[in-house]
Amino acid sequence: MQAIVSAVEAAAHLPAYENAVLAWAPAIARANHGPTGAFMGYDFHLTPDGPRLIEVNTNAGGAFLNAFLARAQVACCAEVEQALALSSLDGFDAAVLAMIHDEWRKQGRGDQLRRIAIVDERPREQYLYPEFLLAKRLLERNGIEAVIADPSELRFQCELLQHDGRPVDLTYNRLVDFALDLPEHSAIRTAYESGAVVVTPNPRNHALLADKRNLVLLSDPVRLREWGLSSSHASALSGVPATVRVKSAEAEQLWRERKRYFFKPAAGHGGKAVYRGDKLTRSAWSNILAGDYIAQLIALPSERTIKLDGERVQRKVDVRLYTYDGKILISAARLYQGQTTNFRTPGGGFAPVFFI
Repeated sequence: MQAIVSAVEAAAHLPAYENAVLAWAPAIARANHGPTGAFMGYDFHLTPDGPRLIEVNTNAGGAFLNAFLARAQVACCAEVEQALALSSLDGFDAAVLAMIHDEWRKQGRGDQLRRIAIVDERPREQYLYPEFLLAKRLLERNGIEAVIADPSELRFQCELLQHDGRPVDLTYNRLVDFALDLPEHSAIRTAYESGAVVVTPNPRNHALLADKRNLVLLSDPVRLREWGLSSSHASALSGVPATVRVKSAEAEQLWRERKRYFFKPAAGHGGKAVYRGDKLTRSAWSNILAGDYIAQLIALPSERTIKLDGERVQRKVDVRLYTYDGKILISAARLYQGQTTNFRTPGGGFAPVFFI
């Protein structure tokens, strides 16, 4: 999995790759303000042939909660304690702080980082709101003021992004409006475009790494080798399932072969509007053809047995690596039932990963 992450990040630095993905990205993504993108999320299914990268996410939620969860695990013996790799958590807080300061410096800031806004739509109603509180406390323990804010609470005034009349230096962005297009995000957008605030992750980070159309390129190692990717990185990208754009010209063939594919919207998130081919209806197919979709070869998830109300049950598993600049900050598993990961499955949700 680490090799695949490294290969994706290496591909994103190729000029030809950058030109290709920015051609379908929104205009706001073309300006490079410097930041790499905090808390990237790489999601994998574990198959008999090795891990398969299902998708890449900016503003991947859950890192703080998973650190909190992993620290709560109790080992029954020395072998399990080693497997839990609890010692690796000792560096999590320091790595997060280093990441935030690195993003600050990458936008050319030399002064002290004083105030951060953790921004999401109606944050107190979000399922992962508790981790906003964990992030806020970590920052404040280390001398950085932090506020949790809805974008409507922000103003761009006096060439500064402001919250409650006070400047915001950096925005930890948890919005799923990846291009900051919505009217209620105009203050952040204006501040970002003018360079008045550091936004991480930002529209460019999403365009280079997380736009689902990029999987078409990342699953084409021949083209990437032609563009200058090393053979070792190209080999690692065999872990990306074959992916194609859904186009009307190939609609009949894709419909015939639909049982082999997952269909995902290019700008989707959270498993919304995703269709598994063997469950696809004609009406859903019409929606896919009318939208901007990719078709990704199915890589079935592995399963784990858990005890639920005293009974043994099976749950599907994916593994998420939270990374910064290609390096792993923490890993977590997600247990679920259904087509895609969710937090509604009884006995499902986040789970710690054992390293053996």
